[in-house]
Amino acid sequence: MIYIETGSDDVCYNFGAEYYFAVEKPMPDTVFLFWRTTPTLMVGRYQNVAEEVDKAYADAHHIHIVRRMSGGGTIYTDPGGWQFTFIEEAREEEIRFRQYITPVIRALGELGVEAAFNGRNDLTIGGKKISGNAQYRLGGRVVHHGSLLFCTDLEQMAAATTVDRYKIQSKSIQSVRERVTNIADHLPAPMTAEEFKARIVSHILGPEGKTCPITQEDAARIRTLGQEKFGSWESTYGQSPAFSIQRTGRFPGGSMIFRLEVKRGVIRQAAVSGDFFASVDGDVIAGALTGCRYERAAVEQALERGGIDGAVYRVSVKEMAAAIAD
Repeated sequence: MIYIETGSDDVCYNFGAEYYFAVEKPMPDTVFLFWRTTPTLMVGRYQNVAEEVDKAYADAHHIHIVRRMSGGGTIYTDPGGWQFTFIEEAREEEIRFRQYITPVIRALGELGVEAAFNGRNDLTIGGKKISGNAQYRLGGRVVHHGSLLFCTDLEQMAAATTVDRYKIQSKSIQSVRERVTNIADHLPAPMTAEEFKARIVSHILGPEGKTCPITQEDAARIRTLGQEKFGSWESTYGQSPAFSIQRTGRFPGGSMIFRLEVKRGVIRQAAVSGDFFASVDGDVIAGALTGCRYERAAVEQALERGGIDGAVYRVSVKEMAAAIAD
């Protein structure tokens, strides 16, 4: 096994490193990365950002939103948590989690923490989640990555994510906060996040493992890949599946109902109804929305360009944009 220290808390850089060592610079042995991020929401490959993330909260609290290349659900990460990645030659097409999760369970056991694999993609302690895992194929390699909640801000995690109603009903849970826990709370003796990292990396790497530095050339290419593959609006929002949404705004001048068809992060069709008063038809407001990105700033700009500001009695375009895309 080869351990590579990325030395970065930039999520795009770390995802870029995964891509780089899977596609552009594959190694002769299994690559192991152990890294962390600034406050970040990582959306699964097939998810709709609008349904999974409280974007207004994320923006207000400077939480980065990024789409990863693997499936699964949205996870929150911050400097109090760790991410791990295994990259190796793909020997079969079937997705298998256990072979990559087992070394992590053993490493935690060495620290006195009894963790269990729930059979799908999570690690738990006493039934509470401490790790989510995902996997995908890239350049003939399997990339397996997972999270480890060490001393993560769980209150912020709960506030920034939107829980699917089905999960709440089927698992009889009341909140995100109630079904997760931090590893630090289960250690026999306190340790820092950095000490935890050193112990986990040492255990997984083993006595025969090697370390490989990232050269300046590597780092430059990884930064480029990180921005190209993960850092753009298109990579995060433009990859959302098509969806329909109805948003209602209640204003001093009346209520407005916005029915939208969104594809690849862009409003393709819109209809506006309600008991509001306006000097323009609802179709004019809908026309101004059509073709703009489904995000608050873009919606506000589109309404301004369409001449809607001042056209609706006691409703500003800023208020409309907040109702539509917050």
